[in-house]
Amino acid sequence: MTERFSNRLADVIRRPLITEKATNALELNQYTFEVDPRAAKPDIKAAVEKLFDVRVVGISTMNPPRRSRRMGRFAGKRSQVKKAVVRLAEGNSIQLFPDS
Repeated sequence: MTERFSNRLADVIRRPLITEKATNALELNQYTFEVDPRAAKPDIKAAVEKLFDVRVVGISTMNPPRRSRRMGRFAGKRSQVKKAVVRLAEGNSIQLFPDS
């Protein structure tokens, strides 16, 4: 684990991503999160294991290029997004939608 996130693992994971592809991956025990762009795989693994009390088997990360957006005559860039697909061990699960 890197020194950057050693004391604040909760800052590594920003939010879970709920897309059609990510929802289909839930059946394979894979969860997709938006993470800090500076986070490495050991940081992500430690954060998921500590925050959700599960065992992580594998992690795949994606760091796609920034997208350009226009708003009228003004052009800009969207914020940088790094995605992580976390595969959990058999029998472990994360409850993304808590029962109320």
